[in-house]
Amino acid sequence: MSDEKIKQAAEQEAPEAQEAPQEIDLSEEELEALCRERVCPGCNVMQEADDLRLRALADTENVKKRLARETEELRKYAGESVLADLLPVLDNLDLALEHAKGLEACADFVTGVEMTRKIFLDTLERHGLAPVRGEQGGEFDPNLHEAVGMACQEGVPDGCIAQQVQRGYSLKGRLLRPAKVMVNKTES
Repeated sequence: MSDEKIKQAAEQEAPEAQEAPQEIDLSEEELEALCRERVCPGCNVMQEADDLRLRALADTENVKKRLARETEELRKYAGESVLADLLPVLDNLDLALEHAKGLEACADFVTGVEMTRKIFLDTLERHGLAPVRGEQGGEFDPNLHEAVGMACQEGVPDGCIAQQVQRGYSLKGRLLRPAKVMVNKTES
C-alpha cells in the first residue's frame, strides 16, 4: 500500500483523531478572568481560596517565629538544671567558710576553700549565674525573696530583710532560686 492510501484509511477509521486540541496562549490575568467568567461569575470562591492561602501563610510564619523563639530560649537556659544542681555545692562552701571564720588553726584551709569558692563562682557567673541581692536592711521583694520567718532587728525598718538565711541566684535574668530571708517585724 502506498502512503496516501494508508493516510486515507486512517482518516476514515478514526475521524475524531484528526481533531487535535488547539493550544491557547493566555496570560495569568487573562486566565483568571476567563476562569471567573466561565466557572463561577457570581460567587467568590477564588477570594475565599486566596483568604485561606493567606491565612495558611500567616500561620506558617507564626510557627516559624515561635519555633525560633523557643529554640533561642532553649539555648539560653540549657544549663539551668545543671547550675541548679551545683548550687548546694556553693552553699556548702559558704557554710564551711562561715564556720571556720576566726579559727586560727584553720587559716590555710580557709584560704584554700575561699580560693575554690571564688573560682567556682566565677565559672558559674561566666555561664550567666548571678546572686540575688538579699542584704540586711534591703527591701523585701516577693519576686526575688522567700520569707522563711520573722525577726526583730534594731535599726531595720519593718518589712525589710533582717537576715539572709540562704543566698538566691538568677540565671540570665530568670530567677533560679529565691533568696531565703528573715523579714523584720518590730514588736508592737
